[in-house]
Amino acid sequence: MKVVDLEKLGSSIGLLIKIQVRETFGLCFFRIVVAEQKDNIIKIWAEMKGWTFLNKKGIQLDTLRILSKAPSFVSELIWATTMAWAIEKKASNKARLLAIFDSEGYSKKLVRYFKLIGFKVVKEVGSSPIDLLLRLVWGGAGTLMTGECNSLLKKLEKKLSLIEES
Repeated sequence: MKVVDLEKLGSSIGLLIKIQVRETFGLCFFRIVVAEQKDNIIKIWAEMKGWTFLNKKGIQLDTLRILSKAPSFVSELIWATTMAWAIEKKASNKARLLAIFDSEGYSKKLVRYFKLIGFKVVKEVGSSPIDLLLRLVWGGAGTLMTGECNSLLKKLEKKLSLIEES
């Protein structure tokens, strides 16, 4: 599935998908949102921010925000659009993120959620000297996870096919 297909799919259920990209010093920063427009009011239901690795072989996911009362399929659309964009526009097949350690219960929920999507645990980023660079990149400790964009997208396409059937 391509970004344009996801935009059409989102539109069919009243959702907009917008992608903003900024290139700086060889890095590509991106922001993807899934929103709803009623009259002249835009409600952002989900947002994903990140950047591409310097070698352009992967993406780093930094911020994910999905509102709790978001309409159906918002979560799937934000993830699928992010993966499709990475594959199409950046020829990337790797994604990584850090399930940040805020509070014990919430961190475990994040790891469980990311595993459901298709990410795998790489390591716990803590206070050892070997983790210093990762802590600087992410701004904290947590569970480092990676996923393959193609397999994540395929998994999400199955869920999104429910939109077309309804």
